[in-house]
Amino acid sequence: MISRFRTPLPEQGAAASEVIQQMVDKARGGIMRTSGGRSFAWVIGGTLPAALAADWMTSVWDQNAALSACSPAAAAVESVVGSWIKELLGLPVDASFALVTGCQMAHFTCLAAARHHLLAGKGWDVERRGLQGAPNVRVIDVSARHASVDRALRFLGIGTDAVVSMRGERCSSSSLQTVLGSQPDAPTIVLTQAGDIHTGESDAFENVILLARQHGAWVHVDGAFGLWAQASARHRHRVAGVEGADSWATDGHKWLNVPFDSGYAIVARSDAHRASMSTKATYIDSATEMREPLDWTPEWSRRARAFSTYAAIQELGRKGIEKQIDHSCQLASALVDRMGRLPRIEIVSSPVLNQGLIRVKPSNANANQEEHDSATLRVVEHLSQQGESFFQPSRWNDRTVIRVSVCSWQTTEDDIQRAVVAMEQVLRGE
Repeated sequence: MISRFRTPLPEQGAAASEVIQQMVDKARGGIMRTSGGRSFAWVIGGTLPAALAADWMTSVWDQNAALSACSPAAAAVESVVGSWIKELLGLPVDASFALVTGCQMAHFTCLAAARHHLLAGKGWDVERRGLQGAPNVRVIDVSARHASVDRALRFLGIGTDAVVSMRGERCSSSSLQTVLGSQPDAPTIVLTQAGDIHTGESDAFENVILLARQHGAWVHVDGAFGLWAQASARHRHRVAGVEGADSWATDGHKWLNVPFDSGYAIVARSDAHRASMSTKATYIDSATEMREPLDWTPEWSRRARAFSTYAAIQELGRKGIEKQIDHSCQLASALVDRMGRLPRIEIVSSPVLNQGLIRVKPSNANANQEEHDSATLRVVEHLSQQGESFFQPSRWNDRTVIRVSVCSWQTTEDDIQRAVVAMEQVLRGE
């Protein structure tokens, strides 16, 4: 790909149609069909037709969504979208929100609000004074956090050394009580998860939030995809109590199936959210009654990404979103179950939501762990070369596994069966 695209810096321009045709030709073979029906490697949704068209219009209109003065329509749609997202996810109606590029920046936004609130409680204005000399913020991780949370902590100057990890505990009340009580005066953030990227499991929010409240801690939820279980009557119980947290981060380009880049940050304490993000300038009219996106997001000039979310929700409606979630969970279970019936396939984790784990057993019945890992990696490679379906390996509990993720609206029962047949063919050829 690099050799195709690498040319000398052009001295003269070219016709737009020629530029695009050349770009398409050079990209051929390097575009991943991750939005298709048989891509199961990552938690990546497809793109709904209305959301795709809205994304085209977003580029055509080319609006700067920082301020209502720059684009009244973009600011208005963002306000509506924020209220819809909160309603769909069963979150407090008075919570503030921000539309950002993805869960990475949603974490950053939410944890910036947490940092402001906790340090303000210690008499420290972090936006004015910075972190030098500030009280140390403690972070308690109650499950296997995503690496994007670590990056957010680094960006915010809190750092990953501040994390006290309770991985593997699944946050028992007694263990969390002990950790919280070990430094009762420390400003504390408790990290929780709705939907583990390997197993789909969620933390016991009701217990965690109750204990955190007793110790004045801020509870943040990484709900990149799992938070959307709130929109399903069938799966809502898996995230029971999540609405009681202080902040939530989730993606739109997963289960809502809007184009990249789309993430949502929601904060129960809107005063802390705004204080951590808002800014002023001489050319900004601060007297407007309109909600100004600039007051809630870490970006200044920004794409009007609310249009795609608006279109996706309009196309699906509440019932369509619920159907999409239930259907993909059902398909994930079917795929893992049918794979597990094949010779040499072991189910490591059956789907709780739309995520499952399998691995490949070597032909040798007395094989060691390294041979199991090698067999799994080899089969993944052969599946990729075959081109019928796409999976990726991962490491879970010190084992190499194959993640099974169903997130695209395009995935059908036929796609599941074709993936199973593809696996069967690869195993037969081993």
